[in-house]
Amino acid sequence: MSAPATLPEIAKLAREQMHKAVENTKRELAGIRSNKATTALLDLIRVEAYGSQVPLNQVGLVSAPEPRLLTIQPFDKGLTQAIEKSIRDSNLGLNPASQGNLIRIPLPPLSEERRKDLVKVVHKLAEEGRVAVRHARTEALHKIKKVEHVSEDEKTRAEKETQKVTDEHIKQIDAVIQAKEAEIMEV
Repeated sequence: MSAPATLPEIAKLAREQMHKAVENTKRELAGIRSNKATTALLDLIRVEAYGSQVPLNQVGLVSAPEPRLLTIQPFDKGLTQAIEKSIRDSNLGLNPASQGNLIRIPLPPLSEERRKDLVKVVHKLAEEGRVAVRHARTEALHKIKKVEHVSEDEKTRAEKETQKVTDEHIKQIDAVIQAKEAEIMEV
C-alpha cells in the first residue's frame, strides 16, 4: 500500500484508524462482565465443534432473558456438553447447567474484590485503545511531514487537525470506560 499523497487522504486514513481503535475497545469491553447479563459476555468464547474451534454464537442461540441469567439454545443437542465445557473453561467464573434443550447460566453477584479486578482490566484495555489512537496520530504526523508541494502553514493546520481528531477519539474511549466502570461497580 502506498502512502497517501495528500493531506486530506492522510487525515481520512488517520480518522479511520482511530475510529477502528475506539470500536475495538468497545468490543473488548463488551466481553467484560458487569452485574447485568449481556450476550456480549460470551462473544469471545469458542467451542470445540465439528473438529474445530467455533464461536459460541455459531453453535447456539444466546440470549439474556433476565438481568442475572444467560441462556443458550444449542442448534445441535450433541454440542451441549462442549458448550458447557467451553463456558466453564473461559475464566468468567460461570457455571452453566443444562435443562433439556436449554443451557442456563446464572450470573452470581460480583464480589467487591472481583469488581475492582475487573475495573483494572477495563483500564488496561482503555490504555491499549488510547495507545492505538496515539499510534494513528504519530503515523499521520510522520506522513504529513513527508508531503511535498504543500506550504508549511497547511502542514501545521493538518497537524493541529490531527491532534484535534486524536483528542476527540481519546474522549470517546474515556467516556466508554467511565460507563463500563460505573456498570461494573454498580451493586
